[in-house]
Amino acid sequence: MNKSALSVVLLCIPLFSIAQEQDLLKTLPSDSAKKEFVTGAFKSSRVIMGQSIEMIGKGVLDFRILHRFGEISSGADDFFGLDEATMRLAFDYGLSDNLTLGVGRSTLQKEFDGFIKYRPVRQATGAGASPVAVVLVAGMTLNTFLADSVGFSDRTAYYLQAVIGRKFSNQFTMQVTPTYLRSNTVAANDDRNIFAVGIGGRYKFSNRMAFVVDYFYVTNKPTSEKFHNPLSVGIDIETGGHVFQLHFSNANGMNERAFIAETRSDWGSGDIMFGFNLSRLFHIGRSSSNW
Repeated sequence: MNKSALSVVLLCIPLFSIAQEQDLLKTLPSDSAKKEFVTGAFKSSRVIMGQSIEMIGKGVLDFRILHRFGEISSGADDFFGLDEATMRLAFDYGLSDNLTLGVGRSTLQKEFDGFIKYRPVRQATGAGASPVAVVLVAGMTLNTFLADSVGFSDRTAYYLQAVIGRKFSNQFTMQVTPTYLRSNTVAANDDRNIFAVGIGGRYKFSNRMAFVVDYFYVTNKPTSEKFHNPLSVGIDIETGGHVFQLHFSNANGMNERAFIAETRSDWGSGDIMFGFNLSRLFHIGRSSSNW
């Protein structure tokens, strides 16, 4: 072997060693996988009545119409509840992907309500990712149906919630919602402070449809009148910019104070109501929404 050939061989040896090392490194598991946020846990910012871990996104206005008919058990005289109705109109706006403000008006007791919803923790995959999402909600309601002699403070109620949930797969999402509710006006012997735990779930069975369930267990139930824990079950239908929910519920009220503290109907007695929620999204600002 002449000197030129020997020089080429000697130069190639370190290059071959480096290439071998790089090939070996490719076979090792990576500890720095890219962090990616999980999206689409729910198709709506509410499961049915209660808040979900989903946010509406920055610059998005969610116009919501919630409609609840009367009890099906009322029979043919009231067209199985369809002759009666209560409703709530609401506007929710995404100040950022993790911060939402909302206001609403219900025909039941002519209540106004408002809330702020903040997501400090997002579910994600990859290095340093959280396996769950955490959402914090604070809200209030104002009853304008009470007599004029009732002061402003006695017309109000306040609530705090922590929504903790996880999207387990493309089909299945589950969450729990510890809740504290303070009502400044209650019936005699009823507690002004109510504690409840909500459970919400979603099972997606097609590209545009999912089964949803929304339940709240109240630990210290009101005793002045009959009370039942609110349970709602339904179907989500996505149609472009709309999310349409068809559901059955034993709760007549559609804000947190009403359905947590004043659900009188009983599923066991057939006193359930048919209803629907319609959500229409408008992108009125610079949006980064994944919806």
